[in-house]
Formats: sequence, structure tokens, C-alpha cells
Amino acid sequence: MLEDEFGRAVSGVRVSLTDRCNFDCVYCHNEGLGDTRGPMEPGENEMSTDDVVRFLEVAAEYDVDSVKFTGGEPMLREDLEEIIRRTPDSMEVSMTTNGTFLPGRAEGLKDAGLDRVNVSQDALDPEAFAEITKSGAYDKVMEGVEAALDADLAPVKLNMVVFEHTAGYVERMVEHVADEDGLQLQLIEYMPELTGKPEWNIDIGRVHDWLADISDRVEHREMHDRKRYWVGGDSDEGGMVEIVDPVENADFCANCGRVRVTHEGYLKGCLNRNDDLKSMGEMTKPEIREAFEAVVANRVPYYGEYLVKNDQGEYEFNEKYIGA
Repeated sequence: MLEDEFGRAVSGVRVSLTDRCNFDCVYCHNEGLGDTRGPMEPGENEMSTDDVVRFLEVAAEYDVDSVKFTGGEPMLREDLEEIIRRTPDSMEVSMTTNGTFLPGRAEGLKDAGLDRVNVSQDALDPEAFAEITKSGAYDKVMEGVEAALDADLAPVKLNMVVFEHTAGYVERMVEHVADEDGLQLQLIEYMPELTGKPEWNIDIGRVHDWLADISDRVEHREMHDRKRYWVGGDSDEGGMVEIVDPVENADFCANCGRVRVTHEGYLKGCLNRNDDLKSMGEMTKPEIREAFEAVVANRVPYYGEYLVKNDQGEYEFNEKYIGA
């Protein structure tokens, strides 16, 4: 595996297949690119099937062992099954989706080689769900979760962004995954630096404290040094709640082993930055290798290096990287 100058090996890639989506979630940051959601028709700027597969074949040369397909909504790509089928066998394949297209396609995705899915679900209430996602697709998402479980894409992780709009639904969602076999919960800290609206932010530390009080077991995951809480039992399959809390978290950045790929074919070393985008050119394998090695070499932990604390304990830009 390639390592950056901070000793972080890149073990996984996160590939955006499109910036299109059938939802309009109020917190969306489109893989850190901002509000770039395009029209619902496929755009000429999206990587082709062959481009995506060619990149993954190169990544596998560097012992990258996992890929997560994202969007926008990746299931708007009609070639998704083909992309998954042609992904190198050495890679674990997962996908983040809003779930609306899983009914009718989940089994085919599993047969193509998809291992598991993350489904965005921010509330167990249709009205609240509609307010957050600007979509009336609550029932279809619930169907999608069931379809994923039936297709053995388990454990199915439910992604819930925790902010002012959703904080009141966290307890019910934790109970839900504790009661339902095959479900896990990923609570994602709201990122005002990417989405705006800082007034929507809440203290994620309070969620940690509450989960620590009610959980049966707590462990740290190596990636991002994330905490995992088991609630309602000690099973490795269900009842697991994981918190993704990158904001002002230097430990999170210090344990990041991911490189991202935009739908247009740019490599991105950090979710929070867009000044480090690296084009893969015409997507030939030599160009991909060159760009991949360069973006890994230039990776910088966002908090603790690209941003550093001043004498008042506040984060500010490291002068070393201004204009770099």
C-alpha cells in the first residue's frame, strides 16, 4: 500500500459515480464539492464504466482492498451492476445509497459482487424524513432496507446525520437497530464547514456520553479511530452504533486511510479540501498511476496539520500550506 508522509497507508477508495440525486437533503455537501447536483439526465462529465474499472484496477495494484461507491445517488447509474461485476475480486465492495432503488435491484447487485450497503435514513417518521430530504420516498426507503436485508447485503448500515433537525430522533433510531437483526447505525457528525448553517450544529460529545451510558460494549475502530457502541446485546451483526465525528478531530484525520474520486475523474486526498484535486487526465493506466501516487504523496491530515490550533485553542490555517 502507498503511504503518505504521515505514515497513513491508503487502504480504501471512495468513488463518486454521479453528482445526480433524486433527493435534496438539506445537509448535502456532495462529497465535499458543495451543491453541484446536476440535472437528472446523465452528464457527459461522468466517468464511463471503463474509466471507473480502469481506476479500480490500478488501485488494486497498490493493494487497496476496499471501494465504496457513492454519489449523488449511485443507483442512478444504469451501469452500476456492470461496474461492480468488473471490480477487482480483491476488493470489498460497498455502496452508500438513499435506498429508493434497492427494491428490485438488491439481489442483482449482490449477484454482481456488492458486499454491503449504507442507506441514508435520518428519521423513522415520514414527515420528518420529508422535511430533511425534501422527498416523499420514506416508504420506498424502508422497502429498500428490507430488500437489502433479504438479499443478504448485511449488516445494513443506516446513515444518520446528527444535527438540529434530527437530534430528537437519535434515541428511537438506536432502539430500532438494536431490535432489528442485521441493522447497524452510523451517526454522522454534521459538518457546518462544508454545508453552512452553523446554527444547526449540536455537540456530538453529548451523543458519545449517552451511548457510553447505555451500551453493553465499546470499542475503537482503526479507521479514523472511530468509537463503536453495542446496544441491546453483544452481537457483532446487529445493535452496533458507530459515530463518525471528524469536526475538529485530529485523531480522526490521523487515522484516515481513504482517497476519494469525484464523478468527473479527479482524485481528492481529503473530504474537506478542494485545493488538492488531481486530474487523472484521459484515464490511461499510466496517467492514473501517476495521479494516484501524487495525491497520496500530497495527503495532509486536515485537523492537526492543514489546520492547527492557535494560542486560544482555535483552529486556523497552517501558514505552511497557504498558497501551496
